[in-house]
Amino acid sequence: MKPRISMITLGVADLKKSIEFYEHGLGFPKTDSPPEVAFFNLKGSWLGLFSRESLAKDAMVPSVGNGFNSFALAHNVASETEVDKTIALAVSAGAIVTKPAQKASWGGYSGYFKDPDDHLWEIAYNPFFWIGPKD
Repeated sequence: MKPRISMITLGVADLKKSIEFYEHGLGFPKTDSPPEVAFFNLKGSWLGLFSRESLAKDAMVPSVGNGFNSFALAHNVASETEVDKTIALAVSAGAIVTKPAQKASWGGYSGYFKDPDDHLWEIAYNPFFWIGPKD
C-alpha cells in the first residue's frame, strides 16, 4: 500500500501575495505549479494555494464569510528557538501574531499568527515526541 499524504488547500484573496508570503517569507519549498494554483511540499504533507473564489466554486459553497474558521493549521519544528525564528519570519513577511510564543499547558512551546488571509497558524515544538516524517 502506498503511503497517504495529506494536502491542505487554502483559499486566498491574492494568490501572488500569498505565494510570496509562504515561499519567500516562510521559506516553504514551492514546486512547479500551474499559474492558477501553488503547491508547497512540506515533508509529509502538502500546502496548496488557490484563489478563494475558485476554491469556493469548486466546493460549491459561497466564497464570502468572516470570523473564526473553526480550525488552525499547525507547523511543528524541532526546538523552541525554531518556533521563535519561524514566527519572526512570518511577521517579517506580513503575519500578525495572535498569541506570542510561550510555554504551553501541554508541556511544549508554541505561538500563533494569522497569514495575509487570516488563516490561523500554530508554530509548535513538542519535546515529548516528533510530529512529522523522519529526515
